[in-house]
Amino acid sequence: MSTRFQRFVLPGLAFKGAVIGGGYATGRELAEYFIPSGPQGGTMAIVLAMICWSGVCALTFALAHASRSFDYQSFFAVLLGPFAFVFEAAYLVFMVLILAVFGAAAGEIAAALLGWPKLAGTWLLMVGVGAFAAFGNRAVEALFKWVSVLLYGTYALFVVLVLTGFGDRTLAALSTPQPATGWVQGGLTYAGYNIVGAVIVLPLARHFLCRRDAVIAGALAGPLAMLPGLLFFLCMLAWYPQIGAQALPSDYILRQLDLPLFHALFQLMVFSALLESGTAVVHASNERIAQAWHRQRARALGGGVRLAIAAVLLAGSIFIADRVGLVALIAQGYRALAGLFLAVYVLPLLTVGAWWLWRHRAAATAHPTPAPSPTRRPS
Repeated sequence: MSTRFQRFVLPGLAFKGAVIGGGYATGRELAEYFIPSGPQGGTMAIVLAMICWSGVCALTFALAHASRSFDYQSFFAVLLGPFAFVFEAAYLVFMVLILAVFGAAAGEIAAALLGWPKLAGTWLLMVGVGAFAAFGNRAVEALFKWVSVLLYGTYALFVVLVLTGFGDRTLAALSTPQPATGWVQGGLTYAGYNIVGAVIVLPLARHFLCRRDAVIAGALAGPLAMLPGLLFFLCMLAWYPQIGAQALPSDYILRQLDLPLFHALFQLMVFSALLESGTAVVHASNERIAQAWHRQRARALGGGVRLAIAAVLLAGSIFIADRVGLVALIAQGYRALAGLFLAVYVLPLLTVGAWWLWRHRAAATAHPTPAPSPTRRPS
């Protein structure tokens, strides 16, 4: 029997794990999509993104529970039917881009903290992702749990240190009227390219006992994922607007604090967040392949095959990260991803998915054990 933590909290922590690396671990994404709207506009955009995440996660989790879809291939077989391959193609693009972003960020951290070549930090991250992805669900869930402890604790200390030393600057920025242009677009774009995290964590939908569990877990996912980002943004405002031009806003702020030990701890936390997110992305692909593998061969996907799949995905991403760089990847790639996932995921979910749940509302009864995943659209 699943615990309350597994039913209500773990999916939100996993969703946080799936989005933080591509969302705000380094602060670069906050600088790209929220800082241009000003302190007040950026705050409104963050709240808007959080609401979008909660709504889409709740609907996604409810549909996954009701249709017994615990990997994204099964889920989109219900949602898109014969056009499920469209999401497969979009997710492949997403994986390569997002892993390249994580790799580039890890390279920036290694260069800033240790003076290493950027490619060394990228390789270190990718080796870690491959290692965790090879061991399947238990290793990945443990990673989500313990990195979350490190992340929330480090962010809490970070906020206390920044606001204690520079809180007057943050208050001044928030109290000074600024144009809030573009905050709706920024919030929706940010929510759009990250929302695929709800699909990435579908293996955890097996813990839900009823539709109520799925809805509660989805509603909590938005705040659990966004609270550290909101606090980070408030800290960034102490150096508004110049913080927007920094490739690694987190490193810039840490240098202003001038606390070497905490600087190292924070960068370790960011690296751990990138590891968590990268592992979540690769694990989702492994689970999709594992379902097909089990149907065809009647046995589980082994660790060696999981590692080989991760290696193929990571090798191409390392090449892109080394050639393009962090800022360009975020500025150019994420907006395209947001539009792509709106078309192949969010719009079908709000229409076909909502209709499917309405048609099957009597299926809100408990499902204590997983059943085979569907492979067709509802009639």
